[in-house]
Amino acid sequence: MKIERIETFPIRYPTVGYFKFFEGPRGVPYGRPAITIKITADDGTVGWGQSVPSHRWSYETMEASEIVIRRYLAPELIGLDPFDLAGVHAAMDRIIAPGFSTGMPLTKAGIDMALHDLIGRSLGCSLAQLWGRPRGGPITISYTLNARRLDEVEALVAEGFQRGYRTFNVKVAPDPKFDVEMCRIVKRLAPDGFLWADANGGYDTATAMAVAPKLADIGVAVLESPLRPNRISGWRELKKQGALPIIMDEGVFSPDDLIEFIRLDMMDGVAMKPARCAGLLSQRRQIEIIEDAGLIWLGSGLCDPDVALAASLAIYGAYGLKTPAALNGLQFLGTSILKQPFELKDGQLMVPEGPGLGVDVNESHLAKMKEN
Repeated sequence: MKIERIETFPIRYPTVGYFKFFEGPRGVPYGRPAITIKITADDGTVGWGQSVPSHRWSYETMEASEIVIRRYLAPELIGLDPFDLAGVHAAMDRIIAPGFSTGMPLTKAGIDMALHDLIGRSLGCSLAQLWGRPRGGPITISYTLNARRLDEVEALVAEGFQRGYRTFNVKVAPDPKFDVEMCRIVKRLAPDGFLWADANGGYDTATAMAVAPKLADIGVAVLESPLRPNRISGWRELKKQGALPIIMDEGVFSPDDLIEFIRLDMMDGVAMKPARCAGLLSQRRQIEIIEDAGLIWLGSGLCDPDVALAASLAIYGAYGLKTPAALNGLQFLGTSILKQPFELKDGQLMVPEGPGLGVDVNESHLAKMKEN
């Protein structure tokens, strides 16, 4: 079998509510950009994937991702064996070279997901079966609270409960006083939930060191990305302080990154995101490294829509995720390109059962959403 054709469908999902990563220049609402990818093999087998660039989270934009796939990755991959995932990744890394780590990992993740889907469909098995693991699930989903004012917090928590969520992850930084009071309110309203604070690298070391014990006293379970990933000495200070489990996200793109950060004793665990780390091949290896090291791994995402969400559910189910996952695509996105959209039930999502990623794309709706 050979890769015969790679097609790209740049689309922009309409968003519901406020989320800081979906603003364009000067705060104008931008939507959730995604590149939906269709890979066809020479026997007609098709696989679907999604790259989910986010210009306020990383340097990758929808426009750049689409050009890179069409002009660089696709020509390099046509004719390769889709079952040779390691060979495909090596080819992608040759044509789009790394900087500090993997070059354009969010873009490459969509190719990886589409090939996993194609392989599963070709063999008639789910990804869990492909990996020799149980399907797992359902996955409990955490509600992302992205408040701009304290007087919004109670209403946002109530909205989460009304929509079926029972646990919350909270965006914090840069204001520690605001953050502590916000988390205090959330914990009061949802005392039994897994409360997860994510700073997205927004604190400096002194602020993070001061706020971590206060968050711990409230009942926050973990502190994710308190500093930018290159603040290595600060990460080590926070880890040594031990007030809260310190979780990395931004900065962990490849297994090599992860191994080096573990050796430097910078963290207690990682928030996993297949969309961040060039896809499922790398993500599986990272989960295995974390588990071998006796550290924590959490399930997260980049407001993954549809196909990317299916990939996250597949790997979190197969590897037995133990905590609620911060997969907020259903919370913030206003439409779906799937024939059967995901549906939250009792705060949980089922892991798809079908071959490959287990979801089917509504190609007519996708074509209508495609941007020129």
